[in-house]
Amino acid sequence: MTKLRLSTSIGALALATGVAFADPLLDMQKDPRQWVSPTGDYANLRHSALKQITTANVRQLVVDWQFSTGVLRGHEGAPLVIHDVTIPAVVDKDGKITKGAYVTDVMYLHTPFPNNVFALDLRDPDHKVLWKYAPQQDASVIAVMCCDTVNRGLAYGDGKIFLAQADATLVALDAATGASSGEGKDKPIWSVKFGDPSKGETSTAAPHVFKDKVLVGNAGGEYGVRGHISAYDVRTGALLWRGYSTGPDEDTLIDPEKTTHLGKPVGKDSGINTWKGDQWKIGGGTAWGWYSYDPELNLVYYGSGNPSTWNPIQRPGDNRWSMTLWARDLDTGKARWVYQTTPHDQWDYDAVNELLLVDQEIGGRKRKTAVHLDRNGFGYTLDRTNGELLVAEKFDPAVNWATKIDLDKSSQTYGRPILDARFSTEAHGEDEATRGACPTTLGSKDQQPASYDPSTELFLVPTNHVCMDFEPFRVSYSAGQPYVGASVEMFPADRDKGETHTGNFIAWDAKTGKIVWSNKEQFSVWSGALTTDGGVTFYGTLEGYLKAVDTRTGKELFRRKTPSGIIGNVITYEVAGKQYVAVLSGVGGWAGIGLAAGLTKSTDGLGAVGNYRSLSNYTALGGVLTVFTLPE
Repeated sequence: MTKLRLSTSIGALALATGVAFADPLLDMQKDPRQWVSPTGDYANLRHSALKQITTANVRQLVVDWQFSTGVLRGHEGAPLVIHDVTIPAVVDKDGKITKGAYVTDVMYLHTPFPNNVFALDLRDPDHKVLWKYAPQQDASVIAVMCCDTVNRGLAYGDGKIFLAQADATLVALDAATGASSGEGKDKPIWSVKFGDPSKGETSTAAPHVFKDKVLVGNAGGEYGVRGHISAYDVRTGALLWRGYSTGPDEDTLIDPEKTTHLGKPVGKDSGINTWKGDQWKIGGGTAWGWYSYDPELNLVYYGSGNPSTWNPIQRPGDNRWSMTLWARDLDTGKARWVYQTTPHDQWDYDAVNELLLVDQEIGGRKRKTAVHLDRNGFGYTLDRTNGELLVAEKFDPAVNWATKIDLDKSSQTYGRPILDARFSTEAHGEDEATRGACPTTLGSKDQQPASYDPSTELFLVPTNHVCMDFEPFRVSYSAGQPYVGASVEMFPADRDKGETHTGNFIAWDAKTGKIVWSNKEQFSVWSGALTTDGGVTFYGTLEGYLKAVDTRTGKELFRRKTPSGIIGNVITYEVAGKQYVAVLSGVGGWAGIGLAAGLTKSTDGLGAVGNYRSLSNYTALGGVLTVFTLPE
C-alpha cells in the first residue's frame, strides 16, 4: 500500500509546547494554509492566521468553484486540506508507468449516508477527483439514526484518512491513493466496529486523531444505548482503551480517589450509584460531539450526551455520568476530572458540544481554561488542569429552566443549576406538558462549533433562540427501538413579543460570561463559525447564505446565497499563495430534518418540524461544496 509522503520534513518535537514525543500533526496545524483536523487544531479553536481576506475586501468575494457530492440530506462538518501529498505513479497492467508521481495539495470531502469520501486535487484547475471511497453499508441503519443521516467529517493522521461510518465502523484509508481495489470492492487499510446498529448504536461524529491515536464515540442515546469513547492505534486499528459514560469504575476508567468532580474525589462506582437498579446499562451518555486535546497535559476533553429515556420520572437520580464534561489521559483513557452540567437532565440538554482550550487571565491570574457553550444555555469556563468551575452564565437571555449555576464553593449546591420549578418537566409529571421551557431540546447551541479569535479574545458562537412545550410519557426499552418517552413542540423564544427569529450569532466573553454583541438570524444558526486574522468571522445560515461579519463589532460585511441551506462548518485554506473560503451546503440535520426527510407533522423530528416549517420557502435539498476567493 503506497503511503502519503509530505515534501517537507517534520521536526521531532514542538519545543514550545514541551511535548516529549514526535507529533507531525502539531507542526501541520501550525501551517494556516492547511486544515488538518475536523476543527482546525487540537484546541478546537476554528481560527485561521490567514489574512488576505480582510474587513476591507471581504465584500469582493466571488465563487471560484463548486463540487456536487451527489448526495442529498444534511451536510454537516467540513473538508480537510492537506498540502504536499505525493500521488504515486500510475502503472498499467504491463508494468509501464503511464503517469509519473507528483506532489499536490488535496481536499478530502465527505457526505452524509452512505458516507462517500472524495479526494480532490487542489492544484488541478478542474479540481480533479483523485480517488473516491464508497462504503457498502446496510441502508437499514438510516432508520435508527436520530436526527438525519449526517456525518461531521474526517480525520487525518499517519498518512491516513479516517472515516466513522453511520454503521459504527471506523475505517482507515490511504490518504494518497484512497482505498485499494480488490475484487471490485473498496478495501480500507483497516476497519473496526465500535457499535451495533441493530441496537440503535450508530455514528455521526467526526473521528479525531491525537498523537498516535484516533478517537471516536458512539451515538444512539434516543435508543437507550450505553455511551462510550474509544481510542484506536492509527497504524493498526487495535483498540487501546474504551471509556464508558456509565457503569462500574473499571468501565468508566474512573479512579474513585483520584478522579475529581468540582475538586472532590467521585467515590467508588460513581457511574452506577445515581441510577435506579441497572438503568445505567441503557443509560445513554453517548459521545457524538467534538473532542479536543492539550499536549502539555496529555488530556483529551469531550462531553457526554443525554440520559435515556427523555422521561426523567423513569430514571430518578443524577444519572452520572451522562451530561458530563470529561478530561481523560490520552494514553490510558483514565479520567482526570469530570463535571456534570445538567444533573438528572429533564430536557435533553446533551453536553456533547466542544470544549475550546484557551489560556486566559481570569481574576488577575493566568489560567489554562476550557470553554464550553452547553446545550442547556450556560457558557462554562473551567480550569482544564483540574476541572475547577470559574464562570457559568447564560449565553441566551431566553434561558429559564434554571435561574443560575451556583458558584458559591461553600454551598451545598455548588456547581449545580438552580432550577425554576415552573419549567421542571418532572414536576409537571407524565402526560402533562411543561410549557414555555427554554431552551428547547435543540439547546441554545447544538453541536455546531464555535470559534475563538485571539486578537479580540472573543468566542464567536452560532446559537438557537427556541423554546418548547415538553410532555414526558412512559416508555419501555426494547433493543433497536426508539426510547425517547417525550413529545416536544418547538417555537420562537420571543413569540409572545411578536418576534419570529429563532437564531442569534453572538460574540461571547468567556472571562466574564457576557454577550458582547448579538446578531439576529431568521433561523437557528446551524453552521460552525470561523475566525481569521483578517478580522473577519464567517458562518452559514439555514436559508443557505454564507455570511461574513466584523469580528469586533458584528457588522455584516458580506453575504452570498449557496445552492442549499448551510449546516456545514466554514473553513479557509491557501493554495499557490491565494486564500480560499469553503463551506458545504445541504440543508438537513436536526433543524432541517423536515426538509431532509419529508416530514410534516409538527412534533416529527423530535419536535423540530413545526418550528422550521417555513424553511422550505427559502431553500431546498442539495449537497454542494462552494469555494470563494477574491477576484484576480
